[in-house]
Amino acid sequence: MKFMRVGAPGAEKPVLLSGGRHYDLTGITPDIDGAFLAGGGVDRARAAASDLPEIDVTGLRVGAPVARPGVVLCVGQNYAAHAAESGAEPPTTPIVFYKAPNTVVGPYDEVLIPRGSAATDWEVELAVVIGRRARYLESPAQALDHVAGYLLSNDVSERDFQLRQSGGQWSKGKSCETFQPLGPWLVTPDEIADVQGLGLRSWVNGEVRQDSDTKDMIFDVAYLIWHLSQYTVLEPGDVLNTGTPEGVGLSGRFPYLAAGDVVEVEIDGLGRQRVTMGQA
Repeated sequence: MKFMRVGAPGAEKPVLLSGGRHYDLTGITPDIDGAFLAGGGVDRARAAASDLPEIDVTGLRVGAPVARPGVVLCVGQNYAAHAAESGAEPPTTPIVFYKAPNTVVGPYDEVLIPRGSAATDWEVELAVVIGRRARYLESPAQALDHVAGYLLSNDVSERDFQLRQSGGQWSKGKSCETFQPLGPWLVTPDEIADVQGLGLRSWVNGEVRQDSDTKDMIFDVAYLIWHLSQYTVLEPGDVLNTGTPEGVGLSGRFPYLAAGDVVEVEIDGLGRQRVTMGQA
């Protein structure tokens, strides 16, 4: 199943996408959020699918497919080639940082280059949405049972803020406004045959930047969820960014982003984003 949210920021309506048609979920839930996911909302939507009213989404803004998460957790340098282009050795344990939840925007919204920025960058990533509370999981084998679904993410980053003005932490370069486009869909795990076999790609102004596969992750999705559950509690609706492959501006091979640039990212089965860069 695919879930999405349409409407103006702060007034999005929950929608089920099935067979190319859109269905209004407001009779089942006011939103796609942690309460919906934790309370069996996916199963309720599946059971009611044939009775849901159809909705015309033509011309409506597409928002992030989950309401503002409690946390956006991110994993750095989780692809060996990206670690290398960043000037680092591949990590031996996951590098974890937080991104402010108010950075979340829709897949086609304007993304703002911060004031004083000279190094705004793109990062296509597979994101995981937690569906069940994950606390001290016994092993990675339990982890995927706690996943509500997967979605497409662009972990937009400002490298000077992240690395040179950071004071040792990365969040300054990750938490600028609009820096977390998500969606267009939240895709349930039954639609993804192998989460470690998804192609992921990015383009800037139509030119390819990244072209890789989630099989190249250093730490796979199940391991990341298990590992994080040993240090923090993952709640329904939380978002986990799992890292980006090589091909970002930080590599020095491509210019950083400027106002007017168009950034597109895509993952097999999870849709495609297209955002235009603006100036804060």
